[in-house]
Amino acid sequence: MELKGAVALVTGGNGGLGQVICHALAREGVHVAVMYARSREQAEGVAAELAARYGVQAAAFGCDITDGAAIAGLVGAVMARFGRIDILVNDAAFNKAVPFADLDGLSDEVWDTIMAVNLTGPMRLSKAVAPVMKAQGRGRMVNIASVAGLHPTGSSIAYAVGKAGLIHLTRCLAVALAPEVLVNCVAPGLLEGTRATANLRAEQIERSASTSLLKKAADKEDCAEMVVTMCRTETMTGQTVVIDAGRVFH
Repeated sequence: MELKGAVALVTGGNGGLGQVICHALAREGVHVAVMYARSREQAEGVAAELAARYGVQAAAFGCDITDGAAIAGLVGAVMARFGRIDILVNDAAFNKAVPFADLDGLSDEVWDTIMAVNLTGPMRLSKAVAPVMKAQGRGRMVNIASVAGLHPTGSSIAYAVGKAGLIHLTRCLAVALAPEVLVNCVAPGLLEGTRATANLRAEQIERSASTSLLKKAADKEDCAEMVVTMCRTETMTGQTVVIDAGRVFH
């Protein structure tokens, strides 16, 4: 798909990886809707920087992706501002570190919140955006999962199961939305400088880096460039690409 002049909605666009994804898309001439949950000033700063640096249109939009009505309002607001949505990047996520063996510590509240943000939210957003993309005759969706969805690891069982669900949701949506909409997924390993990593225990961070073949964390720029590739592609759909410095093979 030609990216110059396309419009992307990036959830969690003010986060550590989300900002890098926004910049990677804007470099290609993509107009960007930067969605945030709480940090309005930060998201507005990201949008202003994108517009100034790359000459694209960019704006910040607040949304609680656990709220179906809010999602409908978000899509309407983005359409009113940009007139179309060509790309959806589901990057917004929530995690809380709970050791796998501590089943009592994995409360219903933690489970429900992680599932609502990491799995149900992306499904609702995809469902809301799909008719727009279908009517346009083209669209790209990219989900940001995790290697925790492919291997029993990560911050908690809930996080791992939610990301596994997101990976399979990618496949199912690829079937549901073809041929107009292509749906793919990036599964990063440990990323430095993100809120998700900040919620991990120190020993998890050290183990993730030291047990990788390349002995380092994954690179946010690599992940963002893969998102760009998945938006540009004409023949890849339903796929998950792992970027983790060589830890998980699938």
